[in-house]
Formats: sequence, structure tokens, C-alpha cells
Amino acid sequence: MLQLSPRQNEIVMLARTRGRVSVEDLALRYEVSPQTIRKDLNDLCEQRILSRVHGGAVVASSVENLAYEARRFIAHDEKVAIGRAAAAMIPDNSSLFINIGTTTEEVARQLQNHAGLLVITNNLHVATLLYPHPKIEVIVAGGPVRRSDGGVVGSAAIDLIGQFKVDYAVIGTSAIDPEGALLDFDYREVRVSRAIMENARKVMLVADSLKFERSAPVRIGHLRDVDVFVTDRIPEDSLRDLCSREAIQLIETLTESPEGASDALD
Repeated sequence: MLQLSPRQNEIVMLARTRGRVSVEDLALRYEVSPQTIRKDLNDLCEQRILSRVHGGAVVASSVENLAYEARRFIAHDEKVAIGRAAAAMIPDNSSLFINIGTTTEEVARQLQNHAGLLVITNNLHVATLLYPHPKIEVIVAGGPVRRSDGGVVGSAAIDLIGQFKVDYAVIGTSAIDPEGALLDFDYREVRVSRAIMENARKVMLVADSLKFERSAPVRIGHLRDVDVFVTDRIPEDSLRDLCSREAIQLIETLTESPEGASDALD
């Protein structure tokens, strides 16, 4: 492994803290040209310390997820738009599961003005957002709380989820591979996500386009297992074609008109 320069070491630390670094911000921070920063990032990516994404880089790992707070910084504006579009499709007086993730948390944030909702979640952040609202009933799955992100995982959570049959499941994923497999890092979380999908009448996947650039070791399922996919954009036509073949309702927030994302699911 090549020796890292002091600047490259700092870039790695920033990426681990923030989740993502951009060429523009780093060039301003270190008062160097964008070309110099791109060379630093390319060197770090060649050593598999970082992975390049559009405009910058993220920490490279296919076996360990980033810290929850760091993930909030990644594609934040895209997640807000995804959350808004997904929440607009969920009508009042409906029941739903919401699983662990910063994007599903954004959906919950956008549901706060809904009425008559029953929300079952294994995400303590979602529960904290929604329980104060008198027109939303919240049920939290029991079991061990994962300290890293406030997720509840384990057999007790699965048992509780199995007692319900809800209208919608809102799920996130850590990565989507080129064949459409949905991937995550923790097999315990994946078991909960699978139970959520199996006990919902309609499954809505919410994930930003950076998920297409990541990898993770545990399989949740496949795009064909979902009914609705809300994302900022799909980078590959092959995956867009897959959604069309499998009759998956696709909402791309960077291309859809507001009217296109506002109709409640049937």
C-alpha cells in the first residue's frame, strides 16, 4: 500500500466523519486545484479506501455500513425529495411498516401532517418523529436496539411484524446491484426487512441513486419484489427496463412532475 500524504489522510478522516467528500469543497478547503483533489481521490480509490461517486467520493466498504449520522449527509437533498414524493403517495387512514434507514426516516418526516395512520416500525428515529402527532398511532417493534443507528432487530421484532397485514411497507436498502438485487450489511436487519415485505399489500422501496454505486454482502430481495420504487434517478437504462418489465411503478424525483408523484397508491 502506498504511503498517504497528510492531506490524503485528512480527506479519509473527513469522509469517515461526513460520509461523503466533494471535489469542490476539498479544493476550497486545501486551496488547491480540483485536478489535484481528483488525483488524491483517485489514489485513495486505487487503494480501495474510498469509492468515487459523482463529484466526489465515499468511504469504500462492501462489508460495513457508514455511521448513521454520517449517512444523513450523503445525498441529503435527494433523500428529502424522495421522502416527499413517497409520502405523497400514501393516503390518510392507512397502515404501514417503515424500516431502518435515513431515507425511510425522511419519508416519516414528510408524513407528519397525515391523519389516521397506523405506523409499525423498527426504527427509533421514525418513532420519535411520529409519536407526538395525535392523529398518528405508532407501534415500535420490540427487541435489542442497535446502538449504531437506533434500529430494533432480532426475532422479537420479526414476531411482532408477523402479527400485522398492513397496506404499505416503506423500505430502504444499502445497495442495489446491476442485476437489481437489494443488498444490506446486517443479516439480522435483513430478516426484519423481509418480514416487513412479506406482511404488506404494497411494497415501496425508497433509495437514492448512490445506492447503485455501493455494494453490501447480504441479500434482502430483488427489485421485482417491490411494487413502487422512488428514487432521484436510475443511472442505467437496463434497470429502468427491468422496472417496466416487472410492472414496478417508478418515480424519479429529478424527472417526474409534482403531479406525477402526488397520486395516492390504489
